[in-house]
Amino acid sequence: MLYEIEDKFKDECGVFGIYLNNPDSAIDASRATFYGLYALQHRGQESTGIAVSDGHRINLHKGMGLVSEVINEQNLEKLQGHIAIGHVRYSTTGESGLVNSQPLVFHYLNGMVALAHNGNLVNTVELRKRLATYGSVFQTTTDTEIVANLLARYSQDTMEDALAKCMIDMKGAFALVIMGEDRLVGVRDPMGIRPLCIGDLNGNYVLTSESAALDTIGADFVRDVNPGEIVVIDKEGMRSQQVLNSPRSAHCIFEYIYFARPDSTIDGINVYQARRSMGRQLARECGIEADLVISVPDSGTSAALGYAEEAGLPFEEGLMKNRYVGRTFIRPTQQMRELGVQLKLNAIEEVVKGKRIIMVDDSIVRGTTSKKIVQMLRRAGASEVHMAVASPPTKFPCYYGIDTSRREELIANNMDNDEIREFIGADSLNYISREGMRDALQKNYPFFCDACFSGSYPLPIESVEV
Repeated sequence: MLYEIEDKFKDECGVFGIYLNNPDSAIDASRATFYGLYALQHRGQESTGIAVSDGHRINLHKGMGLVSEVINEQNLEKLQGHIAIGHVRYSTTGESGLVNSQPLVFHYLNGMVALAHNGNLVNTVELRKRLATYGSVFQTTTDTEIVANLLARYSQDTMEDALAKCMIDMKGAFALVIMGEDRLVGVRDPMGIRPLCIGDLNGNYVLTSESAALDTIGADFVRDVNPGEIVVIDKEGMRSQQVLNSPRSAHCIFEYIYFARPDSTIDGINVYQARRSMGRQLARECGIEADLVISVPDSGTSAALGYAEEAGLPFEEGLMKNRYVGRTFIRPTQQMRELGVQLKLNAIEEVVKGKRIIMVDDSIVRGTTSKKIVQMLRRAGASEVHMAVASPPTKFPCYYGIDTSRREELIANNMDNDEIREFIGADSLNYISREGMRDALQKNYPFFCDACFSGSYPLPIESVEV
């Protein structure tokens, strides 16, 4: 079982693909994918999979668990080939289970195909009914299998043309990495909601969710895949086709707030710098008198550094994180569930005792974890605990590939600011404003999807299966 003790939105998935131009290259496709997935582990911890093609046949290994739990040396020895794709998953559409893990590998008219998907379609109900009417059968509960069935429906065309038709049918968020027997393909949704970028590893091409995965394997960043673009990589090199043009972009704002690694750059914005800038803006808006700034590690650290810098206050590690907690196959007792936060975080009494503390976090979802951390700091002797949040109040669920709570479970949907402050037990509670976030990111809000704050969804959600 997966034992979660964090009160956070759960990330979607991470995808990775590599095409080796020279099959005799010193680079091993499956191992490069293994390390790439390691770098993307934060995007999904439920299942892991790698599929490899030798130009004639696709082999697959996948399982439930972290990259290091599913893939070992023996697996990698069997995954021989010059093209590979990989996936780490946190379930959003579809239940958690091996049958829903990715990549999905299937046979269709033009051969074998492996498919890895990050995101959610918002017209899954409509598409599933239409495909079932045409005779499609489904073995999983994921919308990724819908993409596979759509691709098979257009199998009389080339893969690129079939995918172009699929893109017209699919509504929602998707970053796809697809492997045929002899090619690697990347596809990004028309609004660019989910990230996907291209890298170069000694003349070999890489596709991945975040640029940090490129750094991990020693590849150079080339560019982001454009919204609505198909990128095809084969023995002839790389070519692309701009299939759809949206009147606006809607890059996921939560990539910059929480999901992506700080060392990633997505659509021209470095995540670390964005978070630090949001922390500085938060300090300008708050103006709290305090002795020091701490963060809720690790996602609040970049913003806390920016806050401390702008406020002229020292930044200290007031909370220590146990990085070996997160997954356990031992069923916890109710008492241990209640101690969940203490298992992962502990206050450093010598830092916080007698001090007025500003605690910076990236977001508040249900508020239960924030409450326990405030209590922890008070027990350690903090004289005041002020909470500063580097994102606006989260009031609305996401339907584009993030596992969010139902709206009624979001604390900011049910309580006003003072009620939330009282619930978590803080001396004050301050959120960054939407306008401040826009200024911090140095781009106008039409470039982003911030529906989780505003309720303004860039795509209709009436047909989402929830």
